Amino acid sequence: MQTIDKFNFAGKRAFVRVDFNVPLDDNFNITDDTRIRAALPTLKKVLADGGSLIIASHLGRPKKNPDTKYSLKPIVAHVSELLGVDVKFVPDCMGDATAKIAAELKPGEALLLENLRYYAEEEGKARGLADDATDEEKSAAKKAVKESQKTFTKTLASYADCYVNDAFGTAHRAHASTALIANYFDADNKMFGYLMNKEVVAVQKVLAETVHPFTAIMGGSKVSSKIEIIENLLTKVDNLIIAGGMTYTFTKALGGKIGNSLVEEDKLDLALDLIAKAKENNVNLVLASDAKIADSFSNDANTTFVPVGAIPDGWEGLDIGPETEILFANVIKNSKTILWNGPTGVFEFENFTHGSRSVGEAIVEATKNGAFSLVGGGDSVACVNKFGLADGVSYVSTGGGALLEAIEGKSLPGIEAIRGY
Repeated sequence: MQTIDKFNFAGKRAFVRVDFNVPLDDNFNITDDTRIRAALPTLKKVLADGGSLIIASHLGRPKKNPDTKYSLKPIVAHVSELLGVDVKFVPDCMGDATAKIAAELKPGEALLLENLRYYAEEEGKARGLADDATDEEKSAAKKAVKESQKTFTKTLASYADCYVNDAFGTAHRAHASTALIANYFDADNKMFGYLMNKEVVAVQKVLAETVHPFTAIMGGSKVSSKIEIIENLLTKVDNLIIAGGMTYTFTKALGGKIGNSLVEEDKLDLALDLIAKAKENNVNLVLASDAKIADSFSNDANTTFVPVGAIPDGWEGLDIGPETEILFANVIKNSKTILWNGPTGVFEFENFTHGSRSVGEAIVEATKNGAFSLVGGGDSVACVNKFGLADGVSYVSTGGGALLEAIEGKSLPGIEAIRGY
């Protein structure tokens, strides 16, 4: 497989798929440029070699073409500033004018295409169907967009001599620019960017090159959203810590009183099944022993600490308690591979940040002692950034959905397209 380090971009036009799906305020100002900065090493490598850049991304979920709300034009100036070159911009990713500008790019020049998702062909989804469309009409529309997707993909590929995928956040989607386009380049002219490669290596280290003991911390509100992840991890981990809102579904399934805490009543049997599977696989399933509870869902609520299975009516668990902090920390500190996905409580409220912070600090300590730690998922990433702990863990993933599907054991089309398997 070709690698970006070994590839010389001199005199070549490189189509680089990035994830510039950045948050914008009401005045179209970028509020967080993390994703742009993450792609800079790849983009700068192309330019430093003497190549030219064709940068492609999506932004949001536009339902029409064009839709100024989702235009990439507002980010051009900032990308230019960070990249150190005046990035050209075309208001369409298709068309003769775009093809001409791409063809005339000189070494060291960069072009940003307009939002790829302006075209339904990027995702391969039919648009504009009436609410009462028949199954036959839906099928015909889907078939039509799939056919036109081939032309769309071929056109994108025609702009460049080589293809670089640096958008791990979209690697779980078999979209035109994230997977299908790779078919138009031979094995020597398609590769991962630096960011994508870091993500692939990090996931590999956790799931395939595991050093034991391996501990996974799974937070989040719903068991139902983490079923496949948990089931896959139960065949890999030594310790599985259940945190966040999921805690109370497990607690109630075991006969505990949870007051008004978040619970999935229809998943109580599932929670018991997962507990049984953990025993079958000799996995240490670690549940909270105490909770910080509140008399309302508010940062200013009255609070106290109680055993996790003895929460009074009218109260709800919003974070773990001090006993659980010690329990979780001891398990984490004795681990050599750590995966964290999901906070221990409502960390958005300052009064309920302590549990998540303590987990993050334990991970940092374990990392200092030689563990490999991977933090992924929007809330977990927000946690380590909020608490200033990101530099203390081995890797913070940009992946979101892509990382979760990788943890579930699914193959990712954007990765397969480059690797060839």
